[in-house]
Order: sequence, then C-alpha cells, then structure tokens
Amino acid sequence: MVHKQLFINNEYVNATSGETLSIYNPHDESLVADGIQVASQEDVDKAVSAARAAFKGEWSKWTPEQRSAAMIKFADLTDKHAEELALWETKSMGQPINVAKFVYSLFGKVFRYYAGWTDKLPGEAWTEDEQGMYKIIQYDPVGVCAGIGAWNGSGIFFAFKVAAALATGCTFIYKGSEKSPIGMLQLGQFIKEAGFPPGVVNIVTGDGKVGAALASHMEINKISFTGSAFAGKKVQELAAKSNLKRVTLELGGKSPSLIFPDANFENALVHHSQNFLFNSGQACIAASRTFVHEDIAEKFIQELKTRFEQLAHAMGQPSDPNTFLGPLADGKQFERVMSFLDIGKEEAELLTGGARHGDDGWYIQPTIFLNPKDDAKIYREEIFGPVLTIRTFKTEEEAIKLANDTSFGLSSCIFTASIPRALRLAKHLNAGNVNINTSQVFSPNVPFGGAKQSGIGREGGRLGLMNYVEAKTISINMNA
Repeated sequence: MVHKQLFINNEYVNATSGETLSIYNPHDESLVADGIQVASQEDVDKAVSAARAAFKGEWSKWTPEQRSAAMIKFADLTDKHAEELALWETKSMGQPINVAKFVYSLFGKVFRYYAGWTDKLPGEAWTEDEQGMYKIIQYDPVGVCAGIGAWNGSGIFFAFKVAAALATGCTFIYKGSEKSPIGMLQLGQFIKEAGFPPGVVNIVTGDGKVGAALASHMEINKISFTGSAFAGKKVQELAAKSNLKRVTLELGGKSPSLIFPDANFENALVHHSQNFLFNSGQACIAASRTFVHEDIAEKFIQELKTRFEQLAHAMGQPSDPNTFLGPLADGKQFERVMSFLDIGKEEAELLTGGARHGDDGWYIQPTIFLNPKDDAKIYREEIFGPVLTIRTFKTEEEAIKLANDTSFGLSSCIFTASIPRALRLAKHLNAGNVNINTSQVFSPNVPFGGAKQSGIGREGGRLGLMNYVEAKTISINMNA
C-alpha cells in the first residue's frame, strides 16, 4: 500500500485542501503516483496542535532511555525498508538506485547517533562567586519544531533534522519537497510502529505555500530549512515577521577545489569526475569551481575531459544498478540547467558536453567549461547539475583569493601531498567544510553547514543537537 495522505497525530488523514500532486518519472515521464494530498493552512494548524499537545503531554514525560529506544526501533524499521524507500526517490526524481540506497544507509546511522545523545546533554554549574551566587545552566528542548527538506537527498535531510530534535525532547512537523514526497510519506507507518506517542512526528506535503505556512506559524518555535538561498531568505524573513522563531538554514553552494602539483593525480581525477557527478551534480556541496595549478593544468584538463566523456556512456535507467548518471529531477530543473549551458557557451570555452543526452528523459551530458569570465553566470551562480568550470592559478595566495571570491561558503576541497600547506589553506578558506584530498564527505558526528550565503547554523554532531535547545541560567543566592 502506498500512503498518499498526510501523517498527523500518528494517523494518515485526508488533507482539507482538495489539492493533489502527480509525480512523473524523469527518465521517461511515466506516472509514478497521483493523488498525493497537499496540506492546507488548516492541516498545518492541526499538525502544529498535535505537536504542541505531545510536547506538553506524554512525550514530555518520556525518559531519555525511552526516547532512545524508540529512535533505534525507528532506525531498524527504516533499515528494513530502505530499498523500497530508495526506489521511491529513484522513480520520483531520477536518483540512481545505488545513490538512493547510499542515502538511506545514512538514515539509520543518523538516528542511532542521536539516539545515543538523549542522556548525554549535560548542563553546567559554576561555584559561588564573590556575591555568593551559585549558577546552573540547563538545556531545555526548544519546543515544537518544523523542517523543510530539499529533493536531492530527501532521507538524509529528514534524518538530520528530526533525529536531533527528538533526541532533545522536541516534537516535529516535517515537509519534504513536492518533487519527491512519496518516500517521506511512507515514514509515517514506521513512526507509529516504533512507538512514538501521537503528535511527536507529523509529515505534511506541498509546495512553497505549505513551507511558508510553517515558517510563519506563531506556534512553531524553531524551523530548519534545506534548499536554495533564495527560498532560505524567504523562510528567515517569515520566521522573523511571525514569532521570531529560531532558524537553521542549509543553503546552496558554489564550492571551490584547489589542485596542487604534488597532489595524487588519480585521486584528484576521481574526485572531480565520479565524485563530482554524484547524483548527476545535483548536490549543494559539489565542487563546481575547480582551480588547477598551471604546472599540471594541461594534463589534468585532458584527463578529466576523457573521464567526463566516458561517464556520459554510464547514463541510463536510474533503477538499473549499473547506471551511474540518472536524469535531472524534472523538466523544470532540466530547463534551468540547459539555460546555464546556453549562456555558458558565450562566457567560457566549452571543453566537453554542453547538450542534452539522448532524445528521451531529462538527461544532460557531463559538461566542462574552461576559463569562465569573472562575472560569468556559470562561474557565479549555483547550477545544480553536471557542470564544472576550470581555471588555473600560480600561487597559494592566488588560489585562496579565487576560492573565496564567491557569495557562497558551504564546502571546499584541497588536493595536495603537503599537510602543512593543506592546513595553511584550510585556515583561510571561507567555508563551513574543508575536505583535504577528498570531497562530498557525509558523517552524522560532525557539524555540517555553511558560511556567508550558504546558511546559518549547523546540522550534525553536537552542534546540530544544540540547535534544538534553549540555555536556561538559574542563579542561587547562597547567602540568603
């Protein structure tokens, strides 16, 4: 049975809006599912009321051990059904099945990681000062929280947001992307089976209107958003104009990668071909601005061109385990990337790719542009597709300047055999994540997020947990 209703208060319920979504496979435009219900403002209100009642009621009485046990059981259930959940992403937005399985392999790991934190969030104590004040700092759950996830990694966005919130004792309303809502809706049955009280986790569906209803809701205490910088600014604006709710934003990127002459050549090639093209380049941390030292530039560029051309032959049916590159998420995303390619041919030298792949489906050839102009759109804006730009540099100072010359600051990469050089550069790169001799690193136990216009706050690790608590200082007059 495919669940198409909203999941509110531990039950699948009909939306009151009367609106529905139809999802089509970007491989061949065949219908994946129709009748997926879209939440109205009334439905959002119901979900918030359920979350509020749970936060004040039964959930508040659960011990950390009980929360942990339910989170682990939920992880076990999603692990058991990971392949079918992954297949919904493959059908809905063309994510190659092996990529989708990888994403869902992280899902359970994130829930288990945060399940281990439920009884490990200590407070602080300060012995009495010269005025005789003894101070205690305790961390309380922030309350009712909401999350909005992007379509390119639905499962992992749900896991990072919801697991951290539940570990602290918060309750949650989650909205996935309207491009890939089906897998998220199926999670409701596992939430109930895991034993969470009604209202602790609620799932709604819809487009930006539903996201706006969450961001502006007066009874939601905190919201976490993953998506574009444009949409993230709207979320922050609505949050500020409503009840000044806490906001975490994980937004876009235009990440740099610096390759030095002493780098392991093969390793650098792999990370700028296979790893860059992971999920068809639809990844916020993809290092889409590559800077190569002039001493190795000619050889590296030619080798990379060969890799891109070879990988173009690994496109195909995304449900086939042998497929490496799938289509873009839908026709809208395809047209967006194609518009960048058309403009890019006037802004830089096209080395390879730059066109549609085949006659059917939303496939685009892996593309490399050389020496884009400083103000080139393909160099400045996030494309979110299989498109890489390459420029050269001479010195470390020039490399740093080029890398930081962007409004984004999500991720960055350094390829060199010199650890002193790597750490020198890492200190100066304006990015939330620095990868040395690697790229696209995912781990639940370290914080992830961006600098500048790539976001606010962090998800993952202890910092991700702290986004869902409020610090409370209790002062005791020991002289009274």
